[in-house]
Amino acid sequence: MHAHRFADAPFGPGFRRGRGRGAGGRGAEAPPPVERTEVAGWFAGRLSDDWFTGPVELTVDRDEITVVGTLPEPSAGDGDPAAARSGRIARFREETRGQRMAVADAAQERYGRSVAWGAVCGDTRELFTTLSVPVMTRLRQPERLVLDTLVDAGVARSRSEALAWAVRLVGQHADEWLTELRDAMASVEEVRARGPQVG
Repeated sequence: MHAHRFADAPFGPGFRRGRGRGAGGRGAEAPPPVERTEVAGWFAGRLSDDWFTGPVELTVDRDEITVVGTLPEPSAGDGDPAAARSGRIARFREETRGQRMAVADAAQERYGRSVAWGAVCGDTRELFTTLSVPVMTRLRQPERLVLDTLVDAGVARSRSEALAWAVRLVGQHADEWLTELRDAMASVEEVRARGPQVG
């Protein structure tokens, strides 16, 4: 059974060719790179027209495709608007589970990646279960000392958690630079795809 079966699963150009071995760079085991426009078009064709108010956000890496769509806001009446938005997301998750699983199965077969899902309603955003993928890395003493400091200070419970915390921190504070880097990588991939085919 696929991992996304229990994941109720602007296009993030997180795809790229795997290098080396190990998680995230598994050589022959890594799924092939994907064309951004091809994946976006495929999902646009497969998703029901009445699910979302516009195009979905797609984030793709070597392991997973995350699909996040925007839902129409409910009228809360005298009720709490935030609770109404959460309820709308919960209803979408329950009512579309079977259809989303079928789409996820087809996408996994086509792209070699699990599919996770999420929804946005107003200012409420919820991601359903997504993959947690172990990533092996070798760190020299100065880097290990950084992680140990975070553990000793109680910021993290382990080196693994400290590393995940550091990655999230970089993502938050270097978002603009990372976006530029992904855009540049996407441009390179598009130019490569238009090049002559060998073999």
